[in-house]
Amino acid sequence: MARYMPMSKLYAPTLKEDPAEAELASHRLLLRAGMIRRTASGVYSYLPLAWRSIKKIEAIVREEMDAIGAEEMLCPILSPAELWEESGRWGLYGPELMRVHDRHDRDFALGPTHEETFTDLVRGELRSYKQLPLSLYQIQTKFRDERRPRFGLMRGREFIMKDAYSFDANVEGMQASYNAMKDAYARICERCGLEAVPVVADSGQIGGDTSVEFMAIADAGEAAIVYCECGYAADEEAAAASVEVAEGPGGPEVARVQTPGLGAIADVAAFFEVPESACRKSIAILDGEGKPVVCIVPGDHEFNEVKAAKVFGEFSMMDDGQLERAGLVKGFIGPVGLPEGVALYCDQSLRESTCWLVGANEVDYHLTGVRPGRDFEPAGWLDLVSAHEGDGCPECGRPLHEARGIEVSQVFQLGTKYSEALHATFADEDGREKPFQMGCYGVGVSRTLAAIVEQKNDENGIIWPVSVAPYEVSVLALSMKDASVVEAAERLAAELADAGVDVIYDDRDERAGVKFAEADLMGFPYQLVCGKRGIANGVCELKDRATGERREVSLDDAVETLVALVGDARN
Repeated sequence: MARYMPMSKLYAPTLKEDPAEAELASHRLLLRAGMIRRTASGVYSYLPLAWRSIKKIEAIVREEMDAIGAEEMLCPILSPAELWEESGRWGLYGPELMRVHDRHDRDFALGPTHEETFTDLVRGELRSYKQLPLSLYQIQTKFRDERRPRFGLMRGREFIMKDAYSFDANVEGMQASYNAMKDAYARICERCGLEAVPVVADSGQIGGDTSVEFMAIADAGEAAIVYCECGYAADEEAAAASVEVAEGPGGPEVARVQTPGLGAIADVAAFFEVPESACRKSIAILDGEGKPVVCIVPGDHEFNEVKAAKVFGEFSMMDDGQLERAGLVKGFIGPVGLPEGVALYCDQSLRESTCWLVGANEVDYHLTGVRPGRDFEPAGWLDLVSAHEGDGCPECGRPLHEARGIEVSQVFQLGTKYSEALHATFADEDGREKPFQMGCYGVGVSRTLAAIVEQKNDENGIIWPVSVAPYEVSVLALSMKDASVVEAAERLAAELADAGVDVIYDDRDERAGVKFAEADLMGFPYQLVCGKRGIANGVCELKDRATGERREVSLDDAVETLVALVGDARN
């Protein structure tokens, strides 16, 4: 006989008040509903209710991975520093990499991701193209020493992640593996009840050439994304867009105009009575080699540091002292007459513009009527800005829209980045040694839990989708002193459990209001309410948590009705 869970035995210490440290709805509700507890900054324990949901998310992930032929395994969390040094990431990953050393003073990393470990695993074992393709995955705890752990499970130092790695003989095979994973990830989001969009992304610390993130749309999302009705979507760090700019004021010749104290774009635009897109913003940086560079972008757009890093390497913004030493005037930098040794690059959106309003490289002065090619010549025209709402879609030209998103998963095409670095090769059909073409794929399991709550909640608590709910049905006995109520509630709970439904039975000697409030707070999809009057009339009340709809059902039909509802929702 299947067992239901008595609420009197459940370890779920609820909170009546919102925790002071909780900023996001997911953090607040998971704490209040007794699902997680903070152990240290960015480190949380998953209590029984949350753990049940985590296991259901993992089950969905496993089913989708197994369906595309990926094989589950488990690697150690610890990986030796030598592997990371071999790939070049020991010194590049940064302080987010948690490093430990053993009693013999040997260095190890607590894995934030496992490219090195999996590549090392297969080198020397996969020797022939006949053994390819291969996809391996694991679900495991990961570690990242975040500078500012915050938002509960959204950005922690310890988290649960599914990571997978594909190994192929050629680029076409890698693309096929990548596409299969991307499709599986879309299904995982859908089955978890998430409203998520795949967006073109920057590949960050992982590396590789092509990457897509699955973003759960939420106002509290950390990432800004742009999207179009045609299906194009990208995060602001990677988005391409058609940027429209206005022409600056002035005539056919350059004019020097006094602008006392007007170093900010908004002030300059107001002074000349032009839109900010008619101004040209100058950003001064030191490139990866320490050389001064000035970048010019439209005044109404932000300089995109991720895009710039791909061109200029590990650059830094110039401080006041560095500006002075380079001969640059803070707030009034422009492309005309730059000091010797300062390189100039302009955003590609400005290439066709013929009348620029720019700083004069002189305190309290701007220039109007500046013309590229006549008054200055940049070293290159680059994509240097973040896309905004209203910019043109790069695929269809229609205006882009903005939203916030929570990254729940990401897929990467790594190519030979790690296989070459770690000398992981196989013999092709002609017997030649070639490096594997690799892909890397991650699902933030614990972050997915938080993202679901962030999307699915109201003023009363969590609204779990059936597929990931810790319990699908809550049976509430409103009077534990009435034998007929207790008997009916226990019978319904037992029959539902026997029918394969995940049931929690509120058998506590509490007021009805407390039981209703906590059932809503914990978010069980369906509530079956057994009260004295209803039981006497042969009925109980069925509540749909998501819609708030309440209706009476007969005691004889209640189990069949709920089995059908839960079954439909699972599918």
